[in-house]
Amino acid sequence: MKKLILSLLLTVAMFDAAAAQSTIKRDGSARLIESYRAYIGSDDLYNSKGERLMAPWQIIRQDRANYHAYRRRDRGDQGDSFFSQASNRQNLEAMLANGNIANDAGNLIVRGNVWITVDIYGHGDIGQWVDITVQD
Repeated sequence: MKKLILSLLLTVAMFDAAAAQSTIKRDGSARLIESYRAYIGSDDLYNSKGERLMAPWQIIRQDRANYHAYRRRDRGDQGDSFFSQASNRQNLEAMLANGNIANDAGNLIVRGNVWITVDIYGHGDIGQWVDITVQD
């Protein structure tokens, strides 16, 4: 009986998480909320446990956590108000899934030592998607 209840609770929790992410949708009426430029350095390639990150969204999220929460900033990193909130950083994966990033840009971010520009789109302070570009 305990296993059945635990299984049901886990199923509901997984459904709630999936439903929460699915509420972030690309909307043609969304506007540019904010834009910033950041350098993806070696500190951004590892999470707080020292594990190597392998997805562009993870690295960009870590860059913003380093910037806002840990105050580990690369020279030239620009600030932003949107990702200063941990909840917005948590939504970064879904926002990038709804946005644009070229495969080669994603590969360059995973390698590190590149400049990126992040454009955040949405309504007011509600983000819907991000577009990522890499510069030399």
